[in-house]
Amino acid sequence: MSPRGAPRRAAYENVRQTIASLLDGEDDFVAAMATAACELHHAFDHYDWTGFYRVTRPGLLVVGPYQGGHGCLRIPFERGVCGKAARDRATVLVPDVEAFPDHIACSSTTKSEIVVPVLTPEGALLAVLDVDSDAPGAFDDDDRSGLEAICADLGRAFSGSPSTPA
Repeated sequence: MSPRGAPRRAAYENVRQTIASLLDGEDDFVAAMATAACELHHAFDHYDWTGFYRVTRPGLLVVGPYQGGHGCLRIPFERGVCGKAARDRATVLVPDVEAFPDHIACSSTTKSEIVVPVLTPEGALLAVLDVDSDAPGAFDDDDRSGLEAICADLGRAFSGSPSTPA
């Protein structure tokens, strides 16, 4: 359930509509990521860190806009949950981060995590959205589908934008 008592699926659709409305006419990808991270972080009680890692050069993610405590600054594609999502260009849902090989502990309180790639319609990776929870098993298929829809919207909106990586 969302903090407002609505099922997660409905809460994600509401947040998605809010983000779309806030980003109407926006052409800066960093501003869009900041807005999306803020809206998502404050909409769900099970989110303890919410943010983007941007592709800044081949094989490297660098922290972008986020909400929560400090995140890791740089993550190579070869490391951790974010790196796996970037490499595979697919969502990675981890119910127990301690059971995930090569998990990068940016925060010692994180127990579960979901990472969703932001892809252009052509398949170019712009960023990954990383959401951490201090509760084990915090994320489910409703989180997956809701976040994938929001990230797909961002990928479509900022495909070829001058503020996104080439």
